[in-house]
Amino acid sequence: MNQSAALHDHWPRWRERIDKSLEDLIPDATLSPPLLHEAMRYSGISAGKRYRAALVYATGHALCVGEDTLDRPACAVELIHAFSLVHDDLPAMDDDDLRRGKPSCHKAFDEATAILAGDALQTLAFAVLSDSDWHALSPKVRLNMLNVLANASGSLGLAGGQVLDLNMNSQEPTLETLAAMHRCKTGALIEAAVLMGGLCATDDFATLACLKNYAQPLGLAFQVIDDVLDGTGDTVTLGKPAGADQERGQPTFLSILGEAPARKYAEELKDKAIDALDDLGVDTTLLAGLAQFTVTRSH
Repeated sequence: MNQSAALHDHWPRWRERIDKSLEDLIPDATLSPPLLHEAMRYSGISAGKRYRAALVYATGHALCVGEDTLDRPACAVELIHAFSLVHDDLPAMDDDDLRRGKPSCHKAFDEATAILAGDALQTLAFAVLSDSDWHALSPKVRLNMLNVLANASGSLGLAGGQVLDLNMNSQEPTLETLAAMHRCKTGALIEAAVLMGGLCATDDFATLACLKNYAQPLGLAFQVIDDVLDGTGDTVTLGKPAGADQERGQPTFLSILGEAPARKYAEELKDKAIDALDDLGVDTTLLAGLAQFTVTRSH
C-alpha cells in the first residue's frame, strides 16, 4: 500500500477519535460558567485537519502503540493548538476574523471570553495528561510528555515564536531569521506531537533523536507551505482570510523566496524529514505519508 492510501485509511478514523475524545474532555456548555465552556467547545471540537494529532497517532503506530493509549496525548496537542489559534486571532495579535471557515472565537463571543477560553484550553491540555484516573502510561512517561508539551508552548516555543513574529516587521527579514522564528511558533508543537507519540512507546535516546530529526524539518516545511497558500490560495479553501500576511506587510517564505523557490525549499525539507526515518528500522509509511501531505496540501 502506498503512503497516501495508507494515510487515507487511518486519518479519518483518527479525526473521529479526537472529536469523540474532546467531546468528553472539554466541559459541557451546560456546566458553569456556560459561556466559557461554549467558547472552548466552539474552538476545540470538530475543528481543522487534526494534523498534529495525526502525527501523534502515526508515530505511535510506527512503534506499535495502541490508539487507546495515544488518544490523550493527541488530544493534549490539539488543545494546545486550539489555544494558540484563539490567541493568534485576537486583535492584539494577528487580528483575524475568520478561522477554520467560521468566525474567530473573539468574533463569535467577545475578546475577553476568547482570551479566557484560550487560557482554559491550554490548561486543560495538561490536566488531560496528568489525570490520576488515566493509567495507560506510567507517571514517569506522563511527566516526560508534560515537560515536552510545556516547553513547546512556552517562551522557547509557541509564545516565544509569537513574540518574534510580532517584532519581525521592525527588522530586515532574512530566510534564517524567518526560519528561526517559525521553528518556535509552528515547529515546536509539531515536534512535540511526534515526540509524545514516541514517548508512548520508549524513552530510548536514539529513537527519540530520529523522531526529532524527522519532526524539525517537517515543521518548517509545514510553515513554508502555509505561507505559500496564504499568498496564493482563496479564503473559502483556506478557511481563513487569504492574503492576510501580505496585507499586514508580514514577511513570509513566499515574500522572501517567491512561490517556486519556496515550494522547492519545502520539498527539500520534506525529503530531509523522510530520510531521517530510515534509521528507525520500523514501518514509517504513515509518517512518510504525512510528510508528503505537508507539501502537497491545498489548505
